[in-house]
Amino acid sequence: MSTKPRVLGGANSLERQGESAARGAAASPAMEDLMRLGYVVRGLVYAMMGLLAFQLAIGRGGATTDTQGAIAALGRTSLGGILLYVVLVGLVGYALWGLVRAALDPWHKGDDTKGIVERVGFAVSGISYGLLAYATYGLITAKPAAAQNGAQAAQTQQTTASILPNSWGPWVVGIVALIILGVGFSQIVKGLNPHFERQFEAYALTGSERTWIDRLGRFGTAARGVVFSLVGFFLLLAAIHRDPSLAKGMDGVLTAVLHQPSGHFLLGIVALGLIAFGIYSAMCGFWLRLNR
Repeated sequence: MSTKPRVLGGANSLERQGESAARGAAASPAMEDLMRLGYVVRGLVYAMMGLLAFQLAIGRGGATTDTQGAIAALGRTSLGGILLYVVLVGLVGYALWGLVRAALDPWHKGDDTKGIVERVGFAVSGISYGLLAYATYGLITAKPAAAQNGAQAAQTQQTTASILPNSWGPWVVGIVALIILGVGFSQIVKGLNPHFERQFEAYALTGSERTWIDRLGRFGTAARGVVFSLVGFFLLLAAIHRDPSLAKGMDGVLTAVLHQPSGHFLLGIVALGLIAFGIYSAMCGFWLRLNR
């Protein structure tokens, strides 16, 4: 009797066992606690970014900032030393959760085109939050790569400047810009959809509390979608005009909103949306159960 079927069977069995073990680790209490902390920390970062922008919009100080700038601002608070360590662990947890969602598909997005696109998005999210965790670690240890406002825009412009001189450069930058635009538009549509997609189920909330969480989630998701869409729009302009200086980070697009007619009002609305997204994300970590 040939040993090939037995070898293949053994390999398949090991693969199934490995996948089962990975799924078990992903669903473990430790991983869920880390994921929950990740949602709380993500909320804290966006809420700080929104709060600073709202203060600027109403003339009470503040600033336009990106996620790195928000983390740096958290580090300057009275509890900054402790907060930065909490933020670091939470960002690592959220980065891991992004990779888990991409690889193991705990939300059952599937292997069709739509599912693959969403899972790739989870992987990109995991990588981006991993880089944010690295910047936070740099801030804690006073490394050159420390989180600071404008760093993301500078990195984007540097990368764009290195790509655009190539004959294929504007196409690559343009495609990335269209992807970011697509992500932003999809979040706006999701936020405006009265049937807001629930990634979580309540276990200790009343119907009224559930309604308000959904409203915060919709408003916040739409506002974040506006910011992402503007990031993609300016990157597309950089590709069209072959000018990397046109690319902007989150801080840059918030500044651009401020400089529009009725800019303080518009910035205030977007800022409130970012605060709402932060509260929604934190609530997800505290009071909601993951839909498996």
